[in-house]
Amino acid sequence: MNKVETASPLTESPTGERAKVQTGGQAELQTGTQAGRQAGVRAEGQTGAQAETGAPPGESRCGRIAIVGRPNVGKSTLLNHLLGRKISITSRKPQTTRHQVLGVKTAGDAQLVFVDTPGLLRRAPKALNRYMNRAAANAIGAVDAAVMVVDRTAWQDGDELVLERLSEAPPATSPAGTSPPTEMPAPDASPAGTAGKRALPIPVILAINKIDLLKDKTALLPFIQFLSERADFREIVPVSALRGRGLAELEASLRAQLPAAEHLFPPETVTDRNERFMAAELLREKITRRVGDEVLYAAAVAIEEFKRRGRGVHISALIYVEREGQKRILVGKDGARLRAIGEDARKDMEKLFAAKVMLRLWVKRRKGWADDERALRSLGYDG
Repeated sequence: MNKVETASPLTESPTGERAKVQTGGQAELQTGTQAGRQAGVRAEGQTGAQAETGAPPGESRCGRIAIVGRPNVGKSTLLNHLLGRKISITSRKPQTTRHQVLGVKTAGDAQLVFVDTPGLLRRAPKALNRYMNRAAANAIGAVDAAVMVVDRTAWQDGDELVLERLSEAPPATSPAGTSPPTEMPAPDASPAGTAGKRALPIPVILAINKIDLLKDKTALLPFIQFLSERADFREIVPVSALRGRGLAELEASLRAQLPAAEHLFPPETVTDRNERFMAAELLREKITRRVGDEVLYAAAVAIEEFKRRGRGVHISALIYVEREGQKRILVGKDGARLRAIGEDARKDMEKLFAAKVMLRLWVKRRKGWADDERALRSLGYDG
């Protein structure tokens, strides 16, 4: 079993300042056309006061909102930028998110409880894939509203699958999504969606993400018209999660869907996940960014030790892979790749935990863990 230790000198604690959300009028997002009006598009600059709200002004409002979509459309990036801080790991590779990750934003009388989900797959060959599908499907079954995220003007079979699952969701009948999670049909067991406009039992806002990467801006409004004919979305909001464009308008649309309810969390809460979970996820993110698919989808992280000692944090982590060849790739020549992964992870951990971090890493082979239900439960995949 290979081992790497990484540490850094004591540094000043970060300020924790919230990231700014940038918005601005964009020519390609103007919605004065008939297509835009029929689709219910919210123009940039429109505020929550201009939208119909789910409760009288001044009354406490709270709701659970699932962020759903096929893999790699930017769901986790969207969550992080809506919150103004990073709680969900990201990469350019699909299926980075494996768990439900809850993020809380409280502003005045409104509390938005976001649930980031793994990307839904129609085919789930391993137990890990099936767990991720269940996590996404169960989130859809226990929320008051949803944000469906799509990637620019590309509509694929995976998007149709997400729409199918949303159309099967039970209506939100209790305040703030307090009804128990509902087990949804296995996503890989359902046929392709039927033609025609789908009725959606919960409010769904559709977010067209990555609009900053659109080469043909004129394709946006026809795509909005196409989407408006697929399902009865409450609104369609073009955004760039990474650049912060359209997020204020998206948040205003979501606030309008919140039911009257007491807040579920104290106002300072950002996530319900603990520090051990966040440490494991940050480490897995750095693995994702440093290795190829052969190792990425065969790697899991277990935090063996997490202790605060004085002004520092001591973390010991075990990285599991399925084959010896994957272990060699992850460790790298003379341990160089594993050291680089540790350094990357440690820097982010120090920002998150506002403390010096001593990080120790080991790599161990655990054959077939990704298709072993017992192994998955032992690694925290217990949904």
